[in-house]
Amino acid sequence: MKLQATTHCLDVKHSVLAGSKFDDVNLSGATFTNVNMSGWTVEDANMSGMRIHNANLAGMRIDNVNLAGCTIVSTMIDGMTINGVLVTELLKVHAAQKPSAEKPSAEAAMSVAAAATPGEKEVKS
Repeated sequence: MKLQATTHCLDVKHSVLAGSKFDDVNLSGATFTNVNMSGWTVEDANMSGMRIHNANLAGMRIDNVNLAGCTIVSTMIDGMTINGVLVTELLKVHAAQKPSAEKPSAEAAMSVAAAATPGEKEVKS
């Protein structure tokens, strides 16, 4: 079946569209539920605002993509790499570099500064 230069809202259920090609197509607002998209190639696409939930993306390769503002939560990341670096290792380094939970108070900082400069009086405001 060929659709060309047409505007329709399709309601496709229980269908096999394997091998289909979509070129210069507007799918904004489309919803895909319980869909096998294994082996898909997406090229030159605007996917801003896209939401992926409860999906298997194992083995997926993302290349030359703008991920600015992208959020990844509650996700299994074992074996995931960014520019060849394991994300689990990046997160370990990040966790080790986190500052302590509470920064010293201004009074404590003044006390430390006063102790570091003997002979000067501490000024209280």
